[in-house]
Amino acid sequence: MYDPGAIEAGWQAWWEENGTNEPDLDAAERPFFNLMMYPYPSAEGLHVGNLYAFTGADIYGRFRRLQGDDVFEPIGYDAFGIHSENHALKVDTHPMELIPSNIRNFERMLRAAGLMTDWSRTVDTTDPRYYKWTQWLFVQLFKAGLAEKKEAAVNWCPKDQTVLANEQVIAGLCERCDTAVEQRMLSQWFFRITDYSQRLLDNLEWIDWSETTKTAQRNWIGRSEGARLHFALADDTGGEGDRIEVFTTRPDTLYGATFMVLAPEHPLVERLTTDERRAEVEAYVQAAATVDLVERQKTDEREKTGIFTGGYARNPATGENIPVWVADYVLMDYGTGAIMAVPGHDQRDFDFAQRFGLPIIQVVRSRASLPEEAETAFVEHTSDEILINSGPFSGMEADAGGRAITEWLAERGLGAAEVNYRLHDWCISRQRYWGPPIPIIYCDRCGPQAVPEEDLPVVLPFVEDFRPTATGVSPLARDESFYATTCPVCGGDARRETDVSDTFLDSGWYFLRYPSTEFDDRPFDPERTRRWLPVSSYIGGEEHSVLHLLYSRFLTMVLSDLGHLEFEEPYDRFRKHGLLIKDGAKISKSRGNVILPDEHIERFGADAFRMYLMFLGPFQRGGDFRERGLAGPERFLKKVWDSVTTAVESGRTGFDDPDVERALHATIRQISEDLEALSYNTAIAAAMDYLNTLRFGGRTASIDEVRPLVVLIAPVAPHIAEELWARLGGESSVFDHAEWPAWDESRLVVDEVELPVQVNGRLRATIRVPRGAPEAVVREAALAEANVIRRLDGVAIRKVIHVPDRMLNLVVS
Repeated sequence: MYDPGAIEAGWQAWWEENGTNEPDLDAAERPFFNLMMYPYPSAEGLHVGNLYAFTGADIYGRFRRLQGDDVFEPIGYDAFGIHSENHALKVDTHPMELIPSNIRNFERMLRAAGLMTDWSRTVDTTDPRYYKWTQWLFVQLFKAGLAEKKEAAVNWCPKDQTVLANEQVIAGLCERCDTAVEQRMLSQWFFRITDYSQRLLDNLEWIDWSETTKTAQRNWIGRSEGARLHFALADDTGGEGDRIEVFTTRPDTLYGATFMVLAPEHPLVERLTTDERRAEVEAYVQAAATVDLVERQKTDEREKTGIFTGGYARNPATGENIPVWVADYVLMDYGTGAIMAVPGHDQRDFDFAQRFGLPIIQVVRSRASLPEEAETAFVEHTSDEILINSGPFSGMEADAGGRAITEWLAERGLGAAEVNYRLHDWCISRQRYWGPPIPIIYCDRCGPQAVPEEDLPVVLPFVEDFRPTATGVSPLARDESFYATTCPVCGGDARRETDVSDTFLDSGWYFLRYPSTEFDDRPFDPERTRRWLPVSSYIGGEEHSVLHLLYSRFLTMVLSDLGHLEFEEPYDRFRKHGLLIKDGAKISKSRGNVILPDEHIERFGADAFRMYLMFLGPFQRGGDFRERGLAGPERFLKKVWDSVTTAVESGRTGFDDPDVERALHATIRQISEDLEALSYNTAIAAAMDYLNTLRFGGRTASIDEVRPLVVLIAPVAPHIAEELWARLGGESSVFDHAEWPAWDESRLVVDEVELPVQVNGRLRATIRVPRGAPEAVVREAALAEANVIRRLDGVAIRKVIHVPDRMLNLVVS
């Protein structure tokens, strides 16, 4: 009798005892690094959404192993960060006690799911043996000038009381807790990812990733071509800095720039403000400082506000003086902190101009229309537009005119073509406790110094009171025994950095560590890395498109440039997985609809549960979890068990039915192609169809008919496959000693066809004839059918219509 609980426990123990899933990393002939996104070990444990992703990756790894690859499939724990710390605060347990317990629970659940994990090579980001090298990575960027501390407006979550990277703010809300994000000016550590903007963009053209993921990265990097233009101050005497610089993607509209707007924080606000306007301008600037940047960006919802400085700048195209205003919808950290306002062709500028009575001039129009007084800005930008009211450039096609204006200004030192990017530098400072301390020492005499590599790791101390505060100062700043130190250069008194690093720095390189976990003197062994990396296949969530996936690409490029790696892209292939929903909502902890797999695995078995998850729908799209659906995979596996054990008992071999043999080869082909494409639901359907063919009419399958089926379902249902493979006389493990079945195209050809026989166009019989049979053979077979004979009694055949392999029609009178 099929007992999944006993079978699965037995084979999991056998895998562990025999090291079945631990490839020899130094001797592998066909290395295949199969990576899945390591989980955050929550207190609730592994939920079904996690297991959906892991199972899909595991199936692909097992498939490649059955094809002869040496598959390395490690797992680890993304255990630092706000999620863990917040839960520790909630349950009033120190994270140094809570997280190890969570990890033990996660490992138990992962093992029960039957993953092909090499448990000898797990990583835990909270282990000093791991974060020593996270800190080493920071030091490498610092030495290369790619890590810098600067004062900047940063995203601040008032609930989590820490800084967030731009990528962690979704529609103005913290991506972790959905709290409205505020803006603060803080001194923070940044990685200069913007230095790699174009390279990150260029490589998207050739890396083998899901197209939607690449599109998300292209949009986030946000390359835009335009011009940097110089607007001299109206009282300019030629002094350094006496001009306003703007970046615009529409230099063709320059003649329509009728005023300028500066961010309240712009350094030229004070310089431009006249004495008569100073009190009002200073009051406006102070008021703007109390509004967070997220609110200021809501330009479609907020009423436009602004104040005239009393100063003017010179439009470099017209030579006319135009007024300079200050408005809080312009942000200092976006572009240059200044805009040329073109109300004729920008709706935001149009609304501002109407409110404050500023001139509106159209300088672009469609060839098919005449300029007229507009009630809205003309913002369309199509190929048939021409310039108007643009001096010598009037009448030119708009795009060509924009290029001509830029070249004309460049000749006069008033502008130049420029490429800009939406991407901002990566803020990695976090004012929390639970993370790797940033390895920097501040010395009043020597300035910021990296902690010497021989002194790493900077160990995170046990701090009893690790609660964050709203001050923006890290809890480590309250522990003098941690921050008080000596300068590594002069030996004088110094102070450690008390911020910790973003958890995305931990995950930005974890895949490099897996093959080298036993080495304490290097982050990744050169020879191991050369053999196993880049990652062969990476499957994960698309929600990380502009977070982990972008950051890990950047860090890999940096390590390549610094000579530590021989490749610059971390993953040869990335495929996104879909999301599970329940009752119409994404399954997640934040929505309170988490489903834990334990009870389902205990009741139905891990194989049935794995199969059910993969049968919900296309793996890269996801599906709707309904518990009642688990009975189907359970029944299927019981039928497989019965068919194989019956075949073994009968001892019958060979193929006595050509239709079954043909179905087998068709099934091998479909499952092979489907697994390669991650189309797991259709692969499972093909296996089910083949089993129905085997059992049709109560027939008993032969050993040769079921043995391939056992191998075909092994990636999805590894435990039952191991057991049945052994009962079929195979040497264990099936993943080491079975060969993936091959199909024979010639066996897919049907030797006979069913042919309809008509009399005067009406179907009277169906006959089986050899494929390609000539008309004489087909006619002879048709005339032997009783129903056709009756219809021909007393009539004459006037005409025979034969379409080879399709039909025969006898025309009679």
